[in-house]
Amino acid sequence: MKRDDRQQAIVDALVAEGEVEVDALSERFAVSRMTIHRDLDDLESAGLLRKIRGGATIRSSTQFESDFRFRERQDSAAKKAMAQAALHLIEPGMSVMINDGSMAATLGQELVTKRPLTVITNNAAVIDALRGEAGITLIALGGVYSAKFNAYLGKVTEDALAQLRADISYISSPAVSGLEVFHMDDDVIRTKRAMIDQGALRVLLVNHTRFGRAALHRLGHLSEFDHIITDTYPVPENVSLFHEAGLTLTIADTQEADA
Repeated sequence: MKRDDRQQAIVDALVAEGEVEVDALSERFAVSRMTIHRDLDDLESAGLLRKIRGGATIRSSTQFESDFRFRERQDSAAKKAMAQAALHLIEPGMSVMINDGSMAATLGQELVTKRPLTVITNNAAVIDALRGEAGITLIALGGVYSAKFNAYLGKVTEDALAQLRADISYISSPAVSGLEVFHMDDDVIRTKRAMIDQGALRVLLVNHTRFGRAALHRLGHLSEFDHIITDTYPVPENVSLFHEAGLTLTIADTQEADA
């Protein structure tokens, strides 16, 4: 098997399993452990994974978030359910901000059902999905393109957001610990922060598996969001914590989304 094909197979295994072991990969592909280490080094340099003792993972840490190309292939039922729940908050004629991320990309593709709309986004997947749609006024935020996040980031993006205001902002996050929201990347944080500040109604989209996790940078407090949408109940203590804090938590029904 050629190196590129082997590395693609490693990527596919990571999408399916979340974590791989060097010894198992060496046996599977009938190559040396050193060859596998070189493959993992290449993929880590590309930002596709992080090496751990004896293998590699795409699971997030305080400083690592997996590549958009991984995330867009995961949890499709949960994303669809959360997108449908998020759509209930939108009325035709509204202006909608959508941030980076695969969850936000799924929502962006569904916005045509609520047209006419003005959509403001730095998410390249949303831009691609909506660029030719009638009834959608698309404001594509410029900036420095990040392949890892499939989004435009940086000062140009932030300056553009400072001149805009939206009826509703959708923000996604890979980490919620207690009542605080986090992210691994400082550039991403600043853009999300600008969207929060410029949205009249603020909605947090977060997969239930992301509760109980922290990351390097603090984005904000859950009380800054008017709605929090997830795909199933987080651990019971989190639910009681949210209720005690007076937060509005919406649980999207994955079975209904699949129907």
